[in-house]
Amino acid sequence: MLGTAASTQVDLVRVANPILESLSQKVNETTQLRIIDNGESLCIAKFEPTRDLRVHCMIGRRRPLHAGSYKVLLAFLPPQIQAQLIPVTLEKFTSRTITNRAQLSLELQRIREAGYCVSRGEVSDQLVSVSVPVLAFDGSVIAAVNIAAPAFRTQESDIERYIGLLKDAAKEISKGLGW
Repeated sequence: MLGTAASTQVDLVRVANPILESLSQKVNETTQLRIIDNGESLCIAKFEPTRDLRVHCMIGRRRPLHAGSYKVLLAFLPPQIQAQLIPVTLEKFTSRTITNRAQLSLELQRIREAGYCVSRGEVSDQLVSVSVPVLAFDGSVIAAVNIAAPAFRTQESDIERYIGLLKDAAKEISKGLGW
């Protein structure tokens, strides 16, 4: 089981890396691929643009699932697994972080219906991020692909563009994995 999971993760990174690079070059912002690992989101692949002011990310960096655009990973899980992964106390990072479980449940439902998540200042006041799930052939979530950018530089029109590009990238990653 563990060998299969590791193999799948290696394949996921191999397939995603050129897609993340292409996506980053289209938007000139940071792109990431994250999975769920031990109840957190874990960055397993990234690409950063060469511009001086950018969102820095690190492979291996963990983030809670309840804050930021990686809520998209939670949103596509079955409700009983969601409940297991949502901590009793939701840590607050900024004034925009959801810290109420009932409010989080409503937000997860909205994200699932929309098919993406936009986070404006939930983990850092200066950060906007947009994530889309990467789905397996059976509709289960296996990862999330993301664009992260400084808030001052991100307009609503950019977010709409990011959503379309991310959906295309997620489909391409899924296809590359044989789904």
